[in-house]
Amino acid sequence: MENITAAKEKFGALIEAQKKRVAAMRAQGDFVDYAALPQIVIGVCGGDGIGPTITHEAERVLRFLLKDEVEKGKVTFKEIDGLTIENRAAHMKAIPDDVLAELKACHVILKGPTTTPRAGDEWPNIESANVAMRKELDLFANVRPVKVPEEGIDWTFFRENTEGAYTLGSCGFETEDGISVDFTITTTDGTQRIAELAYDFARKNHKTRVSIVTKANIIKATDGKFLKLCQAVGEKYPEITTDDWYIDIMTAKLVDKKRRTDFQVFVLPNLYGDIITDEAAEFQGGVGTAGSGNIGKRYAMFEAIHGSAPRMVKEGRAQYADPCSMLRASVMLLSHIGYQAQADKLTAALDKCMFTEKALTVTGRDTGCTCTEFGDYVMRTIETL
Repeated sequence: MENITAAKEKFGALIEAQKKRVAAMRAQGDFVDYAALPQIVIGVCGGDGIGPTITHEAERVLRFLLKDEVEKGKVTFKEIDGLTIENRAAHMKAIPDDVLAELKACHVILKGPTTTPRAGDEWPNIESANVAMRKELDLFANVRPVKVPEEGIDWTFFRENTEGAYTLGSCGFETEDGISVDFTITTTDGTQRIAELAYDFARKNHKTRVSIVTKANIIKATDGKFLKLCQAVGEKYPEITTDDWYIDIMTAKLVDKKRRTDFQVFVLPNLYGDIITDEAAEFQGGVGTAGSGNIGKRYAMFEAIHGSAPRMVKEGRAQYADPCSMLRASVMLLSHIGYQAQADKLTAALDKCMFTEKALTVTGRDTGCTCTEFGDYVMRTIETL
């Protein structure tokens, strides 16, 4: 009985916290208008492992592209330290309070990969900094594009960021007799806003298909709700075809050459989105080439989708880390804050440097160029466009 009583108390506290979160969602206003801001503040967080190396390189390229805007005072960069695993562990917080305050003083954030402790690690069991940042800043949409023109692949994934299996990932419960329980959350407000963002993107970018990905046949309450609500939003966009897929068969169809070119825009819960976007990134050259945006109404954060690669640092290879993931994320950042011309230049330069010209390559070892050398290559290419 003691186990059951404790479980009831735990579950009740979680439900009350989620009710407050939904109320906060409903109280939010419209998306920020970057054009109306007197100054856009870009926060830069290096993170862990190779994070500082590749983030610094992306910042260097962004400063190059936004030089005129920086000189006019329209854009400023804010360096934010303290998001390292050492500092987070010392404070026993996913994001220490002073670091969170600095993040909230920015409009958009360029963030390097951060280490999330696992069972058996030397670090205490603190929550993922990514998960915490998405919740604290309400970055509800994780947007990940994958494009391989020669394969006919042009995909954009809208992964719900603040609900699903991840939002309560550190709030599970274990009884004394060996029963462990984790929780997953789906709300009406949270699902509707990610669906609306995905369909609005599809309409604005002349996409004709949105695919909803769940496991609603088995996980009926949460995934079933997600599917039904997304379908209801889709009815408001009659020019767009809506289909739905179970996550297991979707992972197969992405490698099916006959079917994968049919897909355009995806909307899906957190866990499935995390898995399938890593699979999708392999078509583009691996997770090291892919960036992502985390979008909310007030804040936005842009990052690589891969981890912090501590082994590269231990082996003295950090200087050879590939910055392309952070540079692709920088494209999304530029577009998000209204600098589409600069975003297009960076996209064209990366396509040339990574896929067509390939005068330099990054291999992660001394068999290729350094991170800085590749950044210089990208900037030289931009100047020729």
